[in-house]
Amino acid sequence: MSFSVVVPAWSTEREAFLDRCLASLGEQTVEPHEVIVVVDHNPELRARVAQRWPGVTAVESVGDRGASNARNTGMRAATGEYVAFLDDDAYATRDWIERLQGAYTDDGIVGVGGPLEPSWPAERPWWFPDEFDWVVGCTYRGTPLQRKPVRNLIGANMSFRRRTLLEVGGERQGFGRIGSNPIACEETELCIRIRHRWPGAEILFEPGARVIHQVTPQRTRVSYFARRCIAEGRGKAIISSLVGLDSGLAAERTYTTRTLPAGVLRNLAAAVRGRDARPLGRAAMIVAGLALTIFGFAAQEFERRRS
Repeated sequence: MSFSVVVPAWSTEREAFLDRCLASLGEQTVEPHEVIVVVDHNPELRARVAQRWPGVTAVESVGDRGASNARNTGMRAATGEYVAFLDDDAYATRDWIERLQGAYTDDGIVGVGGPLEPSWPAERPWWFPDEFDWVVGCTYRGTPLQRKPVRNLIGANMSFRRRTLLEVGGERQGFGRIGSNPIACEETELCIRIRHRWPGAEILFEPGARVIHQVTPQRTRVSYFARRCIAEGRGKAIISSLVGLDSGLAAERTYTTRTLPAGVLRNLAAAVRGRDARPLGRAAMIVAGLALTIFGFAAQEFERRRS
């Protein structure tokens, strides 16, 4: 089994992150077939990548700016049987590829991904609830703790059979993140489209395939939390308009009816037991985060119906 690893990159200011990312790929227990850094319309960064990491293939993203086109460019440039995706501000644990590889146990499994754990610039913000770690691009409380089929993977830690990606055309054009724009969900739409194309196919979450996501100070602010929640709601509305509400919100129903209420109750109980106001703050942020996400969804739907 050969794994090509695709790393989208777009800013010279994130070069230190990219350095750690590529170093982690050089320390894998299973060596990648190739590492492809797709530079998103930044000739200076592409030249620096080619100069600093001669063993890495540096290519320019084809088409419009954005994570989707960058991943699609890498997918088409890849020559491995499988394509794994890792963001430039994340780094893989030593057995990442080995764990991904081990989960492809039969031909019906078309995709495998794993958890992303936050690496905070200092301490985790006291008000930041575990249930909203997706705000900083990480897996959250409620994610499976054992290997299990899931609706979708997270873009900074996912892999697919290359032939599967080519047959569905990769991620949707003109959809998803562009630079620091927080509207994402492009990988969710891709996974749903794959499952629609092959209803019997499985996409697996493998908890052992761990990636560490480096969180910037900007993402620890309440203002970013709010913006990201609104953007997530907008992204889910766009997906639902493309694939239908049942598919677009299948995982979110369990999250909103079980995971979030359990989080509120757990933090309220912790506040009472410990006579500590901080869990009350986390409970309040869970409620606020859900409200902001619903607002984003409603705003996007309103705009869509007006147009």
